[in-house]
Amino acid sequence: MDLKLKIENKDAVIGMIGLGYVGLPLLLEYIEEGYKVIGYDIDEHKITALKSGKTYIKHISDDRISAMNATGLFDCTTDFSRLPEADCIVVAVPTPLDKHQQPDLSYIQNTSETIATYLRKNQLVVLESSTWPGTTMEVMKPILETSGLKYAEDFYLAFSPEREDPNNPNFTTRTIPKVVGANDDASRSIAKALYDAVIIQTVVVSSSQAAEATKLLENIFRSINIALANEMKMIMDRMGIDVWEVIDAASTKPFGFMPFYPGPGLGGHCIPIDPFYLTWKAKEYDMPTRFIELAGEINTYMPYWVVEQVMQALSERNKALKGARILMLGAAYKKDVDDMRESPTLKLIHLFEDRGAEVDYNDPHIPVMPKVRKYSYDMESVELTPENLASYDVVFISTAHSIYDYDFIVKHAQLVVDTRNATKDVTEGRDKIVKA
Repeated sequence: MDLKLKIENKDAVIGMIGLGYVGLPLLLEYIEEGYKVIGYDIDEHKITALKSGKTYIKHISDDRISAMNATGLFDCTTDFSRLPEADCIVVAVPTPLDKHQQPDLSYIQNTSETIATYLRKNQLVVLESSTWPGTTMEVMKPILETSGLKYAEDFYLAFSPEREDPNNPNFTTRTIPKVVGANDDASRSIAKALYDAVIIQTVVVSSSQAAEATKLLENIFRSINIALANEMKMIMDRMGIDVWEVIDAASTKPFGFMPFYPGPGLGGHCIPIDPFYLTWKAKEYDMPTRFIELAGEINTYMPYWVVEQVMQALSERNKALKGARILMLGAAYKKDVDDMRESPTLKLIHLFEDRGAEVDYNDPHIPVMPKVRKYSYDMESVELTPENLASYDVVFISTAHSIYDYDFIVKHAQLVVDTRNATKDVTEGRDKIVKA
């Protein structure tokens, strides 16, 4: 039976490499649609958790994991020699930047080498990791062909950028349209069938390069507009104008304006990273990326700017940042999630501690701060009691979780530095609030 027909008949086995914030939600959709799925990951803890019906992602419940196991359609393993069991292999691995802000494709390269070891005829391989245009064909294809099999003759290859937005109440994995691109008709058609099975709308483009560029454009658009909001924040602050009030007022225009909001720095796995993948690749074509790089400069500067605002606020109260006790509210990169990837809080803790401050944090979604690629903090979330709040020189709102009682926080804190406009509705104690 040909692969496309196997997919349409739900006879195809789906393999998912990478069981994180991208791979696990997509895997669940295939299980719930009646497909047999094998999950592959190098992290033994994830495999153990899933097999025992436990989640490790806040917006995915234990009940959903248990229900997945009960179907009998799911298996997961660290044993990549089982890759030949899968008809379609979806790759959702990290694509970070190195310490020089250059693309780090080591996860893609290593995964491709592993797949090549076990690749068999008539398998489809789809890359979902955000990367520069050309990665699928220039990096992944040659590695896969070291298997002795030939692309478009023996195996199929496509790219489909992930569009996950964890804990978004309006969109799910299934309801977010999916872009799919491949460089031959068969791969394109089979990949479309794969995603048509679980996604409400599949948007097919002519090549993997076009699909890769689509993901970068989406996040460069956001990065540039966030940079504009951040620059407006700094200008408005100098002028004594509340930038959030200005943005809210501008948002009443029913056309020609889309609101973006400032913050203490960029977070998440896409916006702080993806633009640099294009600026790096553009150098190969002697093309400057001035707009993108300027946005990157502004957004990268924001943690330093807000630290300066804290220093100024303390100085006005006859205190110094050196020796000050600071409580960071929120370790996640955005509200109401447990995802710390590229969270600005991590950079801010480093900057505060580097300047002699003593830093603690609270995040109800992250009770213990795990080690991440750039930072390793041995910290646990402190309790938000009146006594604890009052003991800090600064309570710094880095992530505006909905669970926080901002009236309570402002009431008991000595000084609140709000980088998210979270205290906009607080009426008492506004003299203790500094917007930054």
